Amino acid sequence: MEILGIIPARGEPKRVPQKNIKNFCGKPLIAWSIIAALKSKLINEVIVTTDSEKIAKIARHYGAKTPFLRPKTLARSSVGIEPVLIHALGWLKKHRGYQPDAIALLMPTNPLKLPQCLDKAIKIFKKKGVDSVVSVSEATGNNNPYWILKKTKTGRVVLFNNDSLKKIIVRSQLLPTCYSRNDVIYVLKPENLYQKTPNLYGNKIELYVMDELFNGDINTLEDWCIALDKFKRLRAKFGPK
Repeated sequence: MEILGIIPARGEPKRVPQKNIKNFCGKPLIAWSIIAALKSKLINEVIVTTDSEKIAKIARHYGAKTPFLRPKTLARSSVGIEPVLIHALGWLKKHRGYQPDAIALLMPTNPLKLPQCLDKAIKIFKKKGVDSVVSVSEATGNNNPYWILKKTKTGRVVLFNNDSLKKIIVRSQLLPTCYSRNDVIYVLKPENLYQKTPNLYGNKIELYVMDELFNGDINTLEDWCIALDKFKRLRAKFGPK
């Protein structure tokens, strides 16, 4: 099975400027996803799709391929990941005649990746015969959706499912098990992207449940600090990577 690793990186993220190439534990943030993907035993090729020549140059330095620069129209913050992947697949098919059997989507904003974790997700994908595998971490305590609050249009505070707070589950041990995506890896069939509503998931989905230590998607400066701490703990546990 031909597995294509795709790492998407916009040139100008708004919340943390230059995030993808900012120094993170001695290397540009994006480098850690590239390194993990290249060390994977099951990912056959690794490309970075970016609109930035600066990011592309760094990606090539760490061993990824950058066969094209993404159009600026696909680099806006309002554009979802699906059109970006469709563009990459279309370019590779047109210019190289290359069509992978599956995509390993690796978000560079989570540097907490180990090659063996990527391979485990791919093995689940192959074994289960699913349309996609999504890496997740358990949503515990106040991160569990059953403890999430919101305000209605009238200003009333309710539970996320619109129930009254009087119905809140009072003990964390009684909360239903829920998961949050940790953006370590998505493994998916390319066909999912060409459904009536393009999506990563398809119809048959499997979860790859990971320890909370791998949950480190960086969207804010606070996230950056948390990810740094987790990264150092991962390196202490598994050795330098």
